Amino acid sequence: MTVHIDTADGGRVPFWNDPRYRAIVWQVLTIAIIFLGIWYLVGNTTRNLEERNIATGFGYFDREAGFEISESVIEYSAVETYGRAFLVGVLNTLVIGFLGIIAASIIGTLIGIARLSNNWLLAKISSAYVEVVRNIPLLLQLFIWYAVLTESLPDAREPASLFGIAYLSNRGFYMAAPLASPAYLWMGLALVVAIVGIIALQRSADRRQAQTGQRLPVLPYSIALLIGLPLLAWLVSGAPTGWEVPLPPGHPDGNNFRYVGGSRITPEFMALFLGLSLYTAGFIAEIVRSGIQAVPKGQFEAASALGLHPGKVLRLVVLPQALRVIIPPTTSQYLNLVKNSSLAVAIGYPDVVSVGNTTLNQTGQSIEAISLFMLVYLTISLSISAFMNWYNRYIKLVER
Repeated sequence: MTVHIDTADGGRVPFWNDPRYRAIVWQVLTIAIIFLGIWYLVGNTTRNLEERNIATGFGYFDREAGFEISESVIEYSAVETYGRAFLVGVLNTLVIGFLGIIAASIIGTLIGIARLSNNWLLAKISSAYVEVVRNIPLLLQLFIWYAVLTESLPDAREPASLFGIAYLSNRGFYMAAPLASPAYLWMGLALVVAIVGIIALQRSADRRQAQTGQRLPVLPYSIALLIGLPLLAWLVSGAPTGWEVPLPPGHPDGNNFRYVGGSRITPEFMALFLGLSLYTAGFIAEIVRSGIQAVPKGQFEAASALGLHPGKVLRLVVLPQALRVIIPPTTSQYLNLVKNSSLAVAIGYPDVVSVGNTTLNQTGQSIEAISLFMLVYLTISLSISAFMNWYNRYIKLVER
């Protein structure tokens, strides 16, 4: 029996020709096909794993890893578990991503502004930089930086010394480091409090300027907070002054084959940091340039007519308006930078992919490892997107 639907003009159309019901049917069919596909893949994968006697799950996280990691933010040794090894990889990825985003933002902004400079030489050099770094594959740039750092620096047994407290060689940059003390944790917390205080002070100054036309001098107070609060925390915590100085190979009090003591910045970290930040900066520079050019020319002329210095015109009038154009595409570049950090495996930096691959090769838990890779990068990307979307809403124009 055919079902008919009454139309507005009294006519009747078949059920399958009514767009409302047809849309529902297609959506239900699409969801059903997706679930059937997932069910088939999961079932087929489970059967194949059982046939090969491969265990599933994350129980291996509690087993001893048995491999070293060249650098880590937290304490780690070969006797630690696979779970801690994976955590080291995640933290290394977060560090390189955080520092890379900051460096790429600063360099990209400066290059983007320089491209619009009236200085012919500066503008051409900036344009050449953008064209070169954007058109050379990132992986090749990482290889170039790694080769430069390992081949052009002094040999480890004859390092370049800086007053006997820091050494530069093809094994990295070794420098004196303060001895562990709770004082440095309190100094870090004091720095966070200082930053929050500066933001609150800036907002208070903005409100005062809007109400009275007078501007509170924020810069001196900001510098005082940034320096004063951590310094006060250091003094209250006992003012520790102990330092651990690195000893190069062959030192009478050290080791014949490796550096002892101090902190280290490896060539792998520096190559990845320089490659990611400089490569991404080329794209951010173009975004900044286009954002500034999107601001109406009348804004420049009006600000200049008020007697503002060109630097203040850019900082107070142009960039705040350009940010509304700059932020959305810059978010994509931040996400690309974090995801491109997975190329670290090519130069030996122990990020989450590198550590995860070692774990995969030793345990055979390929599905778990790949699932964790996807979860880590998805979480980082969604976090960056959420923050940038919030900031974009924060700076948007508010109509009266």
